[in-house]
Amino acid sequence: MGLQGKAALVGAAQYQPEKYSSAPRMFHLEQVADLTLQALDDAGLSLSDVDGLITSGPHFHEASSFVPAMAGEYLGVALNFAEVVDLGGASSVGMVWRAAAAIELGLCDTVVCVIPARMTPMSVHDDHMAEVMKASRFGGHSTRFGAPEAEMDLPYGHMAQNTGYAMIAQRYAAIHGYDAATLARIAVDQRFNACHNPGAMFYGQPITVDDVLASRMVAEPLRMLEIVMPVAGGGAMVVTRADKAQSCKHRPVQIVGCGEHVQTKSPTYAADMLATPIGPASRKAFAMAGLSPRDMHMAQIYDCYTITVLLTLEDAGFAEKGKGLDFVRAHDFTFKGNFPMNTHGGQLSFGQTGSAGGMTQVIEAMQQIQGRAGARQLARHDLAYVSGTGGVMSEQGALILKGA
Repeated sequence: MGLQGKAALVGAAQYQPEKYSSAPRMFHLEQVADLTLQALDDAGLSLSDVDGLITSGPHFHEASSFVPAMAGEYLGVALNFAEVVDLGGASSVGMVWRAAAAIELGLCDTVVCVIPARMTPMSVHDDHMAEVMKASRFGGHSTRFGAPEAEMDLPYGHMAQNTGYAMIAQRYAAIHGYDAATLARIAVDQRFNACHNPGAMFYGQPITVDDVLASRMVAEPLRMLEIVMPVAGGGAMVVTRADKAQSCKHRPVQIVGCGEHVQTKSPTYAADMLATPIGPASRKAFAMAGLSPRDMHMAQIYDCYTITVLLTLEDAGFAEKGKGLDFVRAHDFTFKGNFPMNTHGGQLSFGQTGSAGGMTQVIEAMQQIQGRAGARQLARHDLAYVSGTGGVMSEQGALILKGA
Protein backbone atom coordinates (compact mmCIF):
# COMPACT_ATOMS: atom_id res chain seq x y z
CA MET A 1 0.00 0.00 0.00
CA GLY A 2 1.08 3.58 -0.53
CA LEU A 3 2.21 5.73 -3.41
CA GLN A 4 2.96 3.89 -6.64
CA GLY A 5 5.05 6.52 -8.39
CA LYS A 6 2.15 7.49 -10.65
CA ALA A 7 2.60 11.19 -9.89
CA ALA A 8 5.67 13.30 -10.53
CA LEU A 9 7.18 16.68 -9.79
CA VAL A 10 7.73 18.39 -13.11
CA GLY A 11 8.39 22.08 -12.45
CA ALA A 12 8.95 24.71 -9.81
CA ALA A 13 9.62 28.38 -9.18
CA GLN A 14 10.88 30.32 -6.19
CA TYR A 15 11.70 33.89 -5.40
CA GLN A 16 15.33 34.59 -4.67
CA PRO A 17 15.58 35.11 -0.89
CA GLU A 18 15.91 38.75 0.19
CA LYS A 19 15.88 40.68 3.42
CA TYR A 20 12.37 41.68 4.38
CA SER A 21 13.38 45.35 4.35
CA SER A 22 14.33 45.33 0.68
CA ALA A 23 12.04 42.67 -0.84
CA PRO A 24 9.06 43.94 -2.84
CA ARG A 25 5.70 43.85 -1.07
CA MET A 26 3.00 41.91 -2.91
CA PHE A 27 -0.44 40.70 -1.94
CA HIS A 28 -0.45 36.97 -1.36
CA LEU A 29 -2.87 36.45 -4.21
CA GLU A 30 -0.43 38.23 -6.52
CA GLN A 31 2.38 36.03 -5.29
CA VAL A 32 0.31 32.88 -5.79
CA ALA A 33 -0.48 33.88 -9.38
CA ASP A 34 3.08 34.91 -10.20
CA LEU A 35 4.72 31.81 -8.70
CA THR A 36 2.11 29.50 -10.22
CA LEU A 37 2.64 30.84 -13.73
CA GLN A 38 6.42 30.65 -13.36
CA ALA A 39 6.26 27.05 -12.13
CA LEU A 40 3.88 26.00 -14.92
CA ASP A 41 6.18 27.60 -17.47
CA ASP A 42 9.11 25.70 -15.97
CA ALA A 43 7.14 22.48 -16.37
CA GLY A 44 5.85 23.24 -19.86
CA LEU A 45 2.23 23.29 -18.74
CA SER A 46 -0.48 25.97 -18.66
CA LEU A 47 -3.23 27.12 -16.32
CA SER A 48 -5.73 25.08 -18.30
CA ASP A 49 -3.95 21.93 -17.08
CA VAL A 50 -4.41 22.80 -13.40
CA ASP A 51 -7.29 21.21 -11.51
CA GLY A 52 -5.73 20.99 -8.04
CA LEU A 53 -4.32 23.60 -5.67
CA ILE A 54 -2.65 23.36 -2.26
CA THR A 55 -1.80 26.49 -0.31
CA SER A 56 -0.70 27.48 3.16
CA GLY A 57 -3.39 29.07 5.24
CA PRO A 58 -2.50 30.44 8.69
CA HIS A 59 -1.00 33.74 7.61
CA PHE A 60 -2.60 34.20 4.19
CA HIS A 61 -3.14 37.95 3.97
CA GLU A 62 -6.38 38.24 2.06
CA ALA A 63 -8.37 35.55 3.87
CA SER A 64 -8.40 33.49 7.05
CA SER A 65 -10.64 30.82 5.52
CA PHE A 66 -11.70 29.58 2.07
CA VAL A 67 -8.13 30.30 0.91
CA PRO A 68 -7.96 27.75 -1.97
CA ALA A 69 -11.32 28.95 -3.28
CA MET A 70 -10.15 32.56 -3.31
CA ALA A 71 -6.80 31.64 -4.89
CA GLY A 72 -8.44 29.43 -7.51
CA GLU A 73 -10.90 32.18 -8.33
CA TYR A 74 -8.02 34.64 -8.70
CA LEU A 75 -6.19 32.23 -11.03
CA GLY A 76 -9.35 31.53 -13.00
CA VAL A 77 -9.23 27.76 -12.57
CA ALA A 78 -11.85 25.23 -11.48
CA LEU A 79 -10.53 22.81 -8.87
CA ASN A 80 -11.26 19.13 -8.34
CA PHE A 81 -8.92 19.07 -5.34
CA ALA A 82 -8.22 21.91 -2.90
CA GLU A 83 -6.28 21.82 0.34
CA VAL A 84 -4.67 23.99 3.01
CA VAL A 85 -1.63 22.49 4.74
CA ASP A 86 -0.66 23.94 8.13
CA LEU A 87 2.52 22.11 9.12
CA GLY A 88 4.96 24.99 9.35
CA GLY A 89 8.28 24.02 7.76
CA ALA A 90 6.91 20.54 6.99
CA SER A 91 4.15 22.03 4.82
CA SER A 92 5.98 21.69 1.49
CA VAL A 93 6.78 18.01 2.02
CA GLY A 94 3.18 17.50 3.16
CA MET A 95 1.84 19.29 0.10
CA VAL A 96 3.79 17.10 -2.32
CA TRP A 97 2.60 13.77 -0.98
CA ARG A 98 -0.98 15.01 -0.68
CA ALA A 99 -0.87 16.14 -4.31
CA ALA A 100 0.56 12.78 -5.37
CA ALA A 101 -2.08 10.88 -3.40
CA ALA A 102 -4.91 12.93 -4.90
CA ILE A 103 -3.57 12.29 -8.40
CA GLU A 104 -3.13 8.56 -7.81
CA LEU A 105 -6.69 8.38 -6.45
CA GLY A 106 -7.94 9.93 -9.69
CA LEU A 107 -9.29 13.07 -8.03
CA CYS A 108 -7.28 15.40 -10.25
CA ASP A 109 -4.53 15.51 -12.88
CA THR A 110 -2.24 18.45 -12.10
CA VAL A 111 -1.74 20.13 -8.73
CA VAL A 112 0.07 23.36 -7.93
CA CYS A 113 1.56 23.57 -4.42
CA VAL A 114 2.28 27.20 -3.57
CA ILE A 115 3.40 29.18 -0.53
CA PRO A 116 3.74 32.99 -0.73
CA ALA A 117 6.30 34.32 1.73
CA ARG A 118 6.91 37.95 0.87
CA MET A 119 5.50 40.74 3.02
CA THR A 120 2.22 42.23 1.87
CA PRO A 121 1.12 45.86 1.60
CA MET A 122 -0.31 47.13 4.88
CA SER A 123 -3.30 49.32 5.57
CA VAL A 124 -3.91 51.41 8.68
CA HIS A 125 -7.29 49.71 8.89
CA ASP A 126 -5.88 46.18 8.71
CA ASP A 127 -5.45 44.45 12.07
CA HIS A 128 -4.37 41.19 10.42
CA MET A 129 -0.72 42.21 10.15
CA ALA A 130 -0.68 43.35 13.76
CA GLU A 131 -1.71 39.84 14.76
CA VAL A 132 0.99 38.32 12.50
CA MET A 133 3.68 40.58 13.96
CA LYS A 134 2.56 39.76 17.51
CA ALA A 135 2.72 36.04 16.74
CA SER A 136 6.19 36.37 15.22
CA ARG A 137 7.58 37.52 18.57
CA PHE A 138 6.58 34.18 20.08
CA GLY A 139 7.51 31.94 17.15
CA GLY A 140 5.12 29.02 16.85
CA HIS A 141 3.73 29.43 20.35
CA SER A 142 0.13 30.49 20.81
CA THR A 143 -0.62 33.41 23.11
CA ARG A 144 -4.36 32.84 22.99
CA PHE A 145 -6.48 32.29 26.07
CA GLY A 146 -6.69 28.59 26.83
CA ALA A 147 -3.55 27.57 24.93
CA PRO A 148 -1.35 25.37 27.17
CA GLU A 149 1.78 27.18 25.96
CA ALA A 150 0.36 30.55 27.01
CA GLU A 151 0.08 29.27 30.58
CA MET A 152 2.94 26.81 30.94
CA ASP A 153 5.67 27.82 28.46
CA LEU A 154 5.76 31.54 27.74
CA PRO A 155 5.64 32.79 31.37
CA TYR A 156 8.74 30.71 32.13
CA GLY A 157 10.85 32.01 29.26
CA HIS A 158 10.27 29.31 26.66
CA MET A 159 9.60 31.73 23.81
CA ALA A 160 9.89 31.25 20.05
CA GLN A 161 12.02 28.57 18.41
CA ASN A 162 15.51 29.31 19.73
CA THR A 163 14.78 28.24 23.30
CA GLY A 164 13.10 25.00 22.23
CA TYR A 165 15.91 23.88 19.97
CA ALA A 166 18.46 24.91 22.61
CA MET A 167 16.67 22.66 25.13
CA ILE A 168 16.87 19.78 22.65
CA ALA A 169 20.58 20.43 22.08
CA GLN A 170 21.18 20.59 25.83
CA ARG A 171 19.40 17.29 26.28
CA TYR A 172 21.46 15.73 23.50
CA ALA A 173 24.64 16.96 25.21
CA ALA A 174 23.55 15.44 28.52
CA ILE A 175 22.77 12.04 27.02
CA HIS A 176 25.23 11.61 24.14
CA GLY A 177 27.80 14.37 24.53
CA TYR A 178 28.30 17.47 22.43
CA ASP A 179 31.05 18.80 20.20
CA ALA A 180 30.37 22.34 19.01
CA ALA A 181 33.14 22.23 16.38
CA THR A 182 31.64 19.10 14.81
CA LEU A 183 28.16 20.64 14.68
CA ALA A 184 29.72 23.74 13.10
CA ARG A 185 30.93 21.56 10.22
CA ILE A 186 27.34 21.17 9.07
CA ALA A 187 26.96 24.94 8.66
CA VAL A 188 30.38 25.24 6.98
CA ASP A 189 29.77 22.51 4.39
CA GLN A 190 26.35 23.91 3.55
CA ARG A 191 27.82 27.38 3.13
CA PHE A 192 30.28 25.85 0.64
CA ASN A 193 27.30 24.59 -1.35
CA ALA A 194 25.62 28.01 -1.17
CA CYS A 195 28.78 29.59 -2.56
CA HIS A 196 28.12 27.58 -5.73
CA ASN A 197 24.45 28.65 -5.87
CA PRO A 198 23.91 32.18 -7.24
CA GLY A 199 20.36 32.11 -5.87
CA ALA A 200 21.46 31.69 -2.25
CA MET A 201 21.29 34.47 0.31
CA PHE A 202 24.91 33.90 1.31
CA TYR A 203 26.33 33.24 -2.15
CA GLY A 204 30.02 34.15 -2.26
CA GLN A 205 30.34 34.37 1.54
CA PRO A 206 32.26 31.29 2.78
CA ILE A 207 32.65 30.57 6.49
CA THR A 208 34.96 28.41 8.61
CA VAL A 209 34.45 26.37 11.75
CA ASP A 210 36.24 29.14 13.64
CA ASP A 211 33.75 31.67 12.24
CA VAL A 212 30.84 29.60 13.53
CA LEU A 213 32.37 29.15 16.97
CA ALA A 214 33.17 32.87 17.17
CA SER A 215 29.62 33.92 16.25
CA ARG A 216 27.33 35.23 18.97
CA MET A 217 25.76 32.75 21.36
CA VAL A 218 21.99 33.07 20.93
CA ALA A 219 20.58 30.26 23.08
CA GLU A 220 23.23 28.03 24.59
CA PRO A 221 24.67 25.95 22.94
CA LEU A 222 23.35 27.38 19.64
CA ARG A 223 25.32 30.17 17.98
CA MET A 224 24.14 32.64 15.38
CA LEU A 225 25.71 30.85 12.39
CA GLU A 226 23.93 27.64 13.42
CA ILE A 227 20.51 29.30 13.19
CA VAL A 228 18.57 30.20 10.06
CA MET A 229 18.18 33.76 8.85
CA PRO A 230 14.48 34.44 8.13
CA VAL A 231 14.06 36.11 4.75
CA ALA A 232 11.32 37.00 2.29
CA GLY A 233 10.62 34.62 -0.56
CA GLY A 234 8.10 32.01 -1.62
CA GLY A 235 7.79 29.12 -4.02
CA ALA A 236 5.55 26.87 -6.08
CA MET A 237 5.81 23.30 -7.33
CA VAL A 238 3.83 21.40 -9.98
CA VAL A 239 2.82 17.76 -9.51
CA THR A 240 1.12 15.92 -12.37
CA ARG A 241 0.22 12.43 -13.59
CA ALA A 242 3.26 10.34 -14.48
CA ASP A 243 2.03 9.74 -18.04
CA LYS A 244 1.42 13.46 -18.55
CA ALA A 245 4.83 14.21 -17.05
CA GLN A 246 6.52 12.44 -19.94
CA SER A 247 5.65 15.35 -22.25
CA CYS A 248 6.88 18.05 -19.86
CA LYS A 249 10.10 20.00 -20.36
CA HIS A 250 12.27 18.14 -17.86
CA ARG A 251 12.85 14.67 -16.47
CA PRO A 252 9.87 13.63 -14.31
CA VAL A 253 10.64 13.16 -10.62
CA GLN A 254 8.42 10.42 -9.22
CA ILE A 255 7.10 10.59 -5.66
CA VAL A 256 7.61 7.00 -4.51
CA GLY A 257 7.61 7.27 -0.72
CA CYS A 258 6.23 9.52 1.99
CA GLY A 259 5.68 9.66 5.70
CA GLU A 260 4.40 12.15 8.25
CA HIS A 261 4.27 12.21 12.03
CA VAL A 262 2.97 14.78 14.52
CA GLN A 263 3.44 14.06 18.22
CA THR A 264 3.49 17.36 20.15
CA LYS A 265 3.40 21.09 19.57
CA SER A 266 5.85 22.15 22.28
CA PRO A 267 8.88 20.05 23.32
CA THR A 268 7.74 20.70 26.88
CA TYR A 269 5.22 17.90 26.38
CA ALA A 270 7.46 15.47 24.45
CA ALA A 271 7.93 12.08 26.10
CA ASP A 272 11.50 12.11 24.76
CA MET A 273 12.86 15.24 23.05
CA LEU A 274 15.49 13.14 21.27
CA ALA A 275 12.99 10.72 19.71
CA THR A 276 11.79 13.03 16.97
CA PRO A 277 8.81 12.61 14.61
CA ILE A 278 11.16 12.28 11.62
CA GLY A 279 11.92 8.74 12.77
CA PRO A 280 8.49 7.18 12.14
CA ALA A 281 7.91 9.48 9.15
CA SER A 282 11.15 8.38 7.48
CA ARG A 283 10.65 4.70 8.22
CA LYS A 284 7.24 4.87 6.56
CA ALA A 285 8.68 6.71 3.53
CA PHE A 286 11.55 4.27 3.00
CA ALA A 287 9.29 1.24 3.45
CA MET A 288 6.77 2.62 0.98
CA ALA A 289 9.52 3.20 -1.60
CA GLY A 290 11.15 -0.18 -0.97
CA LEU A 291 14.45 1.61 -0.40
CA SER A 292 16.79 2.36 2.50
CA PRO A 293 18.91 5.33 3.62
CA ARG A 294 22.04 3.80 2.07
CA ASP A 295 20.35 3.80 -1.36
CA MET A 296 20.02 7.59 -1.45
CA HIS A 297 22.22 9.71 -3.73
CA MET A 298 21.51 12.86 -1.73
CA ALA A 299 19.76 14.11 1.39
CA GLN A 300 17.94 17.44 1.46
CA ILE A 301 17.35 17.78 5.19
CA TYR A 302 15.36 20.56 6.82
CA ASP A 303 18.00 22.60 8.64
CA CYS A 304 16.53 25.37 10.75
CA TYR A 305 19.35 24.61 13.23
CA THR A 306 22.41 22.37 13.10
CA ILE A 307 20.91 20.24 15.89
CA THR A 308 17.89 19.60 13.64
CA VAL A 309 20.18 18.11 11.01
CA LEU A 310 22.03 15.95 13.55
CA LEU A 311 18.84 14.45 14.95
CA THR A 312 17.38 13.91 11.48
CA LEU A 313 20.51 12.05 10.36
CA GLU A 314 20.08 9.74 13.34
CA ASP A 315 16.35 9.26 13.44
CA ALA A 316 15.97 8.89 9.65
CA GLY A 317 18.45 6.01 9.77
CA PHE A 318 21.54 7.50 8.17
CA ALA A 319 23.46 7.37 11.46
CA GLU A 320 23.18 5.20 14.54
CA LYS A 321 21.30 6.80 17.44
CA GLY A 322 23.71 8.75 19.60
CA LYS A 323 26.48 8.41 16.99
CA GLY A 324 25.51 11.36 14.82
CA LEU A 325 28.62 13.35 15.74
CA ASP A 326 30.81 10.48 14.53
CA PHE A 327 28.79 10.41 11.30
CA VAL A 328 29.39 14.14 10.76
CA ARG A 329 33.11 13.72 11.39
CA ALA A 330 33.29 10.88 8.86
CA HIS A 331 31.43 12.59 6.03
CA ASP A 332 31.77 15.55 3.70
CA PHE A 333 28.34 17.16 3.17
CA THR A 334 29.34 19.33 0.21
CA PHE A 335 28.15 18.49 -3.29
CA LYS A 336 31.69 17.21 -3.92
CA GLY A 337 31.67 15.01 -0.83
CA ASN A 338 30.74 11.46 0.14
CA PHE A 339 27.34 12.44 1.58
CA PRO A 340 25.84 15.31 -0.48
CA MET A 341 23.41 17.16 1.76
CA ASN A 342 21.48 20.39 1.24
CA THR A 343 23.36 20.94 -1.97
CA HIS A 344 21.72 24.34 -2.50
CA GLY A 345 23.09 25.61 0.82
CA GLY A 346 20.20 24.56 3.00
CA GLN A 347 18.13 27.10 4.83
CA LEU A 348 21.17 27.97 6.95
CA SER A 349 22.85 29.49 3.89
CA PHE A 350 20.15 29.69 1.21
CA GLY A 351 17.81 31.47 3.62
CA GLN A 352 14.61 30.43 5.38
CA THR A 353 11.62 31.88 3.58
CA GLY A 354 9.01 31.38 6.28
CA SER A 355 6.73 28.37 5.77
CA ALA A 356 8.11 28.14 2.23
CA GLY A 357 11.56 27.42 3.65
CA GLY A 358 11.11 23.68 3.37
CA MET A 359 10.17 24.05 -0.29
CA THR A 360 13.78 24.95 -1.12
CA GLN A 361 14.80 21.41 -0.15
CA VAL A 362 12.13 19.82 -2.34
CA ILE A 363 12.98 22.04 -5.30
CA GLU A 364 16.71 21.33 -4.92
CA ALA A 365 16.05 17.57 -4.91
CA MET A 366 13.88 17.90 -8.01
CA GLN A 367 16.44 19.98 -9.88
CA GLN A 368 19.31 17.68 -8.92
CA ILE A 369 17.40 14.64 -10.18
CA GLN A 370 16.56 16.53 -13.38
CA GLY A 371 20.24 17.43 -13.87
CA ARG A 372 19.58 21.18 -13.58
CA ALA A 373 21.66 22.12 -10.54
CA GLY A 374 24.41 23.92 -12.44
CA ALA A 375 27.84 24.13 -10.79
CA ARG A 376 26.72 21.97 -7.85
CA GLN A 377 25.24 19.17 -9.99
CA LEU A 378 25.80 15.69 -8.57
CA ALA A 379 27.14 12.87 -10.73
CA ARG A 380 24.80 10.35 -9.07
CA HIS A 381 21.40 12.00 -8.79
CA ASP A 382 18.55 9.54 -9.27
CA LEU A 383 17.34 9.13 -5.67
CA ALA A 384 16.70 11.77 -3.02
CA TYR A 385 15.58 11.85 0.59
CA VAL A 386 13.82 15.09 1.62
CA SER A 387 12.65 16.05 5.09
CA GLY A 388 10.45 18.81 6.48
CA THR A 389 10.20 20.09 10.04
CA GLY A 390 7.52 22.27 11.59
CA GLY A 391 7.52 23.91 15.00
CA VAL A 392 10.18 22.67 17.43
CA MET A 393 10.63 19.14 16.08
CA SER A 394 6.86 18.97 16.42
CA GLU A 395 5.55 17.93 13.02
CA GLN A 396 7.83 16.27 10.51
CA GLY A 397 7.54 14.66 7.10
CA ALA A 398 9.71 12.77 4.63
CA LEU A 399 9.71 12.16 0.88
CA ILE A 400 11.57 9.71 -1.31
CA LEU A 401 11.95 11.05 -4.84
CA LYS A 402 13.13 9.08 -7.87
CA GLY A 403 14.03 10.07 -11.40
CA ALA A 404 11.81 8.46 -14.03
